[in-house]
Amino acid sequence: MEQAGHKIGEEMVGAVLVVGGGIAGMQASLDLADSGYKVYLVERDSAIGGHMAKLDKTFPTNDCAMCTISPRLVDVGRHINIELLTDSQVETITGEPGAFSAMLRTKARYIDLERCNGCGECAEVCPVSVSDAFNEGFSQRRAAFKLYPQATPDGYAIDKRGVAPCRDACATGQRAQGYISLIAAGRFDEAYRTIKEDNPFPAVCGRICNARCEDACTRG
Repeated sequence: MEQAGHKIGEEMVGAVLVVGGGIAGMQASLDLADSGYKVYLVERDSAIGGHMAKLDKTFPTNDCAMCTISPRLVDVGRHINIELLTDSQVETITGEPGAFSAMLRTKARYIDLERCNGCGECAEVCPVSVSDAFNEGFSQRRAAFKLYPQATPDGYAIDKRGVAPCRDACATGQRAQGYISLIAAGRFDEAYRTIKEDNPFPAVCGRICNARCEDACTRG
């Protein structure tokens, strides 16, 4: 990602990296995007909004906090020049002001935002409850969650912790759920590569496997 620094004619060249999707980051992104720059907005949480999304009122005007940021949430989510990079953090930045590259680390969301319609059915059936960090730990939420009702992107994520029971039971640490899903999708080459990442001798192990993953499976 390179920071924009000049024009060619009337066309903006390069892009801008904005770190943090709070009220300041959203407004900066909108101002830059409206000026014609391509903006990459990086946010470490699963949705933008920052601390202001947690507030009820703002000082000193006592205005509704959500009423203040909601229009910006919508505008950022819809702006053609803004690309949201949620669940991401900046690892390294190389180069110099005006011409730099950034490397990001993005945490898996485990839910496809392109297909999620925000219905919340996954959270309703999720059997795992965890402390709700958005509410400072004063409440519980499901491991399948949306950060807050008005969250942008309007999609759910899964807070995955630990190791899947099937993988934990396997003597080789094989990601059974991963390669089985790939096989079901007809992606056989990728399934084979997934197996080989953990186990260099899949044919041998397959002959002596006693299916511990099946015994430990909690999916039914």
